[in-house]
Amino acid sequence: MVDMDAFLGRLDPDMCLVTAAAGGERAGCLVGFASQCSLRPVRFAVWLSQLNRTYEVARSAEFLAVHLLARDQRALAELFGGRTGHRTDKFQGVRWCTGYGGAVVLEDVEAWFVGRIAHRADGGDHVGFVLDPVECGGRADGDRPLLRQRDAGAIRPGHPVD
Repeated sequence: MVDMDAFLGRLDPDMCLVTAAAGGERAGCLVGFASQCSLRPVRFAVWLSQLNRTYEVARSAEFLAVHLLARDQRALAELFGGRTGHRTDKFQGVRWCTGYGGAVVLEDVEAWFVGRIAHRADGGDHVGFVLDPVECGGRADGDRPLLRQRDAGAIRPGHPVD
């Protein structure tokens, strides 16, 4: 029997904060499953839980925004990772602006990009959104350590995992 917990426990990927906007609604969540998935063209995939409010909004969206947080932005990570958008307006009191295609871009993050949704893939309890980057930005001095999965490990998800 393969011990996937042991294998996965050795990984420590960067956490991403993904936002979606569609039909006058906006949502966002902390994501641990994300990666560049193509060199030519450059593409990036984020995986959203089907239980998540962000997934519900993303299903109707044309663009998603993907943000990188610094390790010291734990409060922002807890807001977007530890609360559910079904009961909380996560954007209240958070600085954001409208990006390309109406995407919601958080202003106080290390780096971000907006991507056009090129493809969706069923992965089980998560759906992958493959993104074609169309706009990016971030801090000019963006050299602070990024929030990683181990840094976010104590954040209890805003909705049940299983």
